[in-house]
Amino acid sequence: MSRFAKLADKPKETAEPRAIASEAITSTVPPPSRVGRKAISGYFSPEMSLAMHTCARRGGISLQALMAEAFDDVLRKYGESPIGF
Repeated sequence: MSRFAKLADKPKETAEPRAIASEAITSTVPPPSRVGRKAISGYFSPEMSLAMHTCARRGGISLQALMAEAFDDVLRKYGESPIGF
């Protein structure tokens, strides 16, 4: 006899579908600092992450500001106009 034979005779429990409260579906308003901006992200090695965070801390700036500076440098390298923070 299969070890699952008893399960075939067992009545199936049916879960009632849960009603989704209208309050649960809300659109979040971004903070003013993010209005009109888009996220740019990437996956890097732990060493790169540590180096970037360390460089930002030593410079007394945020990681986002450091990344904006790096992106501006890349834009200049490829002949594009830097956008800034």
